[in-house]
Amino acid sequence: MYAVNLARYQRYPDCKQRGLRALPPLALFASKECHYSIKKGAAFLGLGTDSVRVVKTDERGKMIPEDLERQISLAEAEGAVPFLVSATSGTTVLGAFDPLEAIADVCQHHGLWLHVDAAWGGSVLLSQTHRHLLDGIQRADSVAWNPHKLLTAGLQCSALLLRDTSNLLRRCHGSQASYLFQQDKFYDVALDTGDKVVQCGRRVDCLKLWLMWKAQGGQGLERRVDQAFALAWYLVEELKKREGFELIMEPEFVNVCFWFVPPSLRGKQESPDYSERLAKVAPVLKERMVKEGSMMIGYQPHGTRGNFFRMVVANPALTRADMDFLLNELERLGQDL
Repeated sequence: MYAVNLARYQRYPDCKQRGLRALPPLALFASKECHYSIKKGAAFLGLGTDSVRVVKTDERGKMIPEDLERQISLAEAEGAVPFLVSATSGTTVLGAFDPLEAIADVCQHHGLWLHVDAAWGGSVLLSQTHRHLLDGIQRADSVAWNPHKLLTAGLQCSALLLRDTSNLLRRCHGSQASYLFQQDKFYDVALDTGDKVVQCGRRVDCLKLWLMWKAQGGQGLERRVDQAFALAWYLVEELKKREGFELIMEPEFVNVCFWFVPPSLRGKQESPDYSERLAKVAPVLKERMVKEGSMMIGYQPHGTRGNFFRMVVANPALTRADMDFLLNELERLGQDL
């Protein structure tokens, strides 16, 4: 939402004072796998959810740059003014990374603000082994990053990184309240960052990241990321060895998506009600594991796929034994289904 507001202000600075009447119809673009906050932000900012043009993704959940071009042309033909593209590095369900270089090329060609939602996947930059997944992120105008996700910093710890060096945040969001942000203080008033943000009072998110980084070091945080990838791959390989587990796709990140097929449905894939019955399995197992107090794993439908489990391997305390327990526990909880 910050990025959308900044991009809008940069193009139409009058909107800060005059509001929506200073604007033509605007269009922003995000993939169909994007986080719901994109549409929510458009609604809060008065653009409306219709201003969010949904770009197609490939079978792995990555934005298709050619369809982005098509959607931009379509928006222009309908009289809207494109102004921002939100790419995703680490989608919520499949853990997909959009092709940032190709998307940046499109943005550069059309003069659009490129925002990268790297809330989930941004921490991968700390890994020399896996950072290639974010190739092109250096071309973004803004990046959202949540160290409280993969790095497990204390909630909440969220960062907005900007390419801008002209104090755009202060110009866009500042209200210059003289009773709080006096300009004649005895220290450098540039240190007063409060006028740049929506909240007046807020916790110091960056202190959590700073303390963790000081304690773990860059190499320690890199090991944390690499270990998550290694454990996710271990889980995938163990899952393939067991009857009744069906992988949705080979993961690119640490989101391991799979179905547990209970004994009564094995070998019944050709049955007309197979998909409908399989979709009911995950909610039942989720209820059982919660009531047992043994695990917490998310599930969801996705496109034409019925409910499946999404095991997100992020906690640095997890071990291979925990992955084995997960599979054993699903088998135990679902043996009578």
